[in-house]
Order: sequence, then structure tokens, then C-alpha cells
Amino acid sequence: MTEHVSPLAMASQGLAPEVTVSKDIIRRGLIIAPVVMVIAGVIWGLTGAWSAGLGLAVVLMNFGLAAALISWAAPISLALMMGVSLFGYLIRLGLISVSVYLVRDVSWVSLPALGITIIVTHLGLLFWEMRFIAASLAFPGLRPNAQEYPSSSAAETP
Repeated sequence: MTEHVSPLAMASQGLAPEVTVSKDIIRRGLIIAPVVMVIAGVIWGLTGAWSAGLGLAVVLMNFGLAAALISWAAPISLALMMGVSLFGYLIRLGLISVSVYLVRDVSWVSLPALGITIIVTHLGLLFWEMRFIAASLAFPGLRPNAQEYPSSSAAETP
């Protein structure tokens, strides 16, 4: 008699697309960091630029921590991955709140610049990354480049 195993007790056997997506988000965040810091510097002065830099660091570490937690839990079990996703989200929100709370009275921090940077870069990077995500089970994570995976009709043409 075969034993029935719950799908939630099973582990993820595939690659971890969240790591490649997170690395891509972090790469894009580093690309826009100087622009965001300059814009914040123009609006709020030097404190705005430093605050935007801090906000970007918080956002990029948040994305990296999310990917690390999920990629750690997925090979163990899907139920653990779901729990880590939910409670990891709550913990990461707490870490963002604590980081803002710890620097709220520091002289070089502009709270409006910090808050706006955290909110706008989170949303902006996620929307930017949506353009590069493959909504396919064949290619979970980032969409493959056309050079890496040519279509069958392109491969047949001389």
C-alpha cells in the first residue's frame, strides 16, 4: 500500500527563481540609486540625499532578505515556505519600522525623504521588475533572453 504524502509536506525540487529575481531587483536598485539620491538632494538638501541612500539600503536589504528566507525554506517543505513568506513579511515590515525608528532623531536624516524613498522605491522596483518576469511554468522567474532560447522558427531559418 502506498503512503499518501500531503503536497504541503513536499519540498520544492526546482531552482530558486526568487533569488535570480531578487538579484535583478537589487541590480536595478543600484542603477537608480544615484538618481534617487540626487533628486532627494535637490528637494531636501544633503540630509535628503543621505536619507534616500539609507532608504535605498533598507529596501534592497528587504528584497535580499525575502529571497534568502524563501530560498532557504522552499527545499525543506512548501508549508514552511508559506509560513516563512507570511511571517517573514511581517518580520521584514518590523525591521523597516525599527530602522526608521532608530534614525528618526538623527541630525542627518530627513524623515519625509526617507519615507518617500522607502515607499516609492519598493513599488517602483517591483513594477519595473514586472516587465522582466516570465509568467510561465517553463521559465519561472526572469524571462529568458531571445539569444539563449531561440524559438523553433528562428532556429530553422538559415
